[in-house]
Amino acid sequence: MSTSSPPSRRFSLPLRARLATTVGGAAGRASRLAGRGDGSVIGGVIGLRLKPDLLALLARGRQVILVTGTNGKTTTTRLITAALGALGQQIASNAFGANMEAGLVAALAKAPDATLAVLEVDEKYVPAMLETTGARVVVLLNLSRDQMDRAAEIWMLARRWRAALAAAPQCRVIANADDPLVAWAAGQARQVTWVAAGQRWHDDSWCCPQCGSHLQRDGEDWNCGECPNRRPPVSWVLADDEVIDPTGKSWPLDLILPGRANRSNAVVALAVADVFGVGVSQAMGAVKQVRSVAGRYTQIERRGCALRLLLAKNPAGWLEALDILAPPPAPVLLAVNAQVPDGRDTSWLWDVDYRRLRGRPVFVTGERKVDLAVRLEADEVAFRIVATVDEAVDAARSPTMEVIANYTAFQYIRAVLGRTD
Repeated sequence: MSTSSPPSRRFSLPLRARLATTVGGAAGRASRLAGRGDGSVIGGVIGLRLKPDLLALLARGRQVILVTGTNGKTTTTRLITAALGALGQQIASNAFGANMEAGLVAALAKAPDATLAVLEVDEKYVPAMLETTGARVVVLLNLSRDQMDRAAEIWMLARRWRAALAAAPQCRVIANADDPLVAWAAGQARQVTWVAAGQRWHDDSWCCPQCGSHLQRDGEDWNCGECPNRRPPVSWVLADDEVIDPTGKSWPLDLILPGRANRSNAVVALAVADVFGVGVSQAMGAVKQVRSVAGRYTQIERRGCALRLLLAKNPAGWLEALDILAPPPAPVLLAVNAQVPDGRDTSWLWDVDYRRLRGRPVFVTGERKVDLAVRLEADEVAFRIVATVDEAVDAARSPTMEVIANYTAFQYIRAVLGRTD
């Protein structure tokens, strides 16, 4: 009996697709060597130019899990990948958050022999990516305002999700029942596992997505007073520091990653692992070992100060980041840009309650530091504008500092601090 390994999936691709993955992979490596990023986009861009249907070809024959939502995509993708590690299989994943078509192509091309793929997907591209990859599982985390100038109004996104999932009967959906927009979007899917993952940010979900009437809330439970739309019955529940599985058994969620948002992400990851036959005890052992995600929550020493990096891209994300700050008088550096990946519009700053920063040293930087300064001034938060991270560190003279930044500001700070992982 032959013991030779089966041929690589790469060699089953059409010739032009093989050429596209080879050239794209070389471009990605060159980008990394040149210090221009992690190469998780450029390789996919070039591959798609050479072979426009490359993603469908690369996804063929794999079990694909798509993870989407306004917040928590990258972390949940990382936690699912860790949980599924118990299967002992190679897993393809876009671990650094390159979540549009080029990023998915690059992730699959890097792992040609992986039969499993856990892929974060931008909210706007869910219908197209679901159709192209034929995903087995789609994870819906939450929906709130984010990059309105690019991603469109969230009710429109929910309608598109709903139509796409209704047209994919083979797909199992893992959905957050506590978010009314997510629950409505998943409502016509054939196979749904409902998770009570929580929803701290309610400002975008006061109206019923079915009829437009006002939603009534009692804790996490919600219902519409004018139509039958209500929170669906759940199988998995986040209860403080524990997760309750579908059998009713409670498991402690002893995570290294901080905050309630990450406990929510972990519960979703456990629900996905269950679909693939990975039990809670096995999955939990891997999930609770995750320390940082694409730089988030990383602690870096700089000039004798321990900086902890937190990403916050929108009001809901800032709410979660402010929740896990070290208590006063620990200083905090806030950084906001408004480049294309961030969204050009910074009016969302006025939806964040910055009064919670009173009583500690606050430093402000980034390309839109003046916008942020005006917002802090309105909330009567004392602050100091700085040009660099080092200026903030020198001025604070503290052994620790929290850093909260939106997307491109976060990436810039990571580069300045010499971190590329």
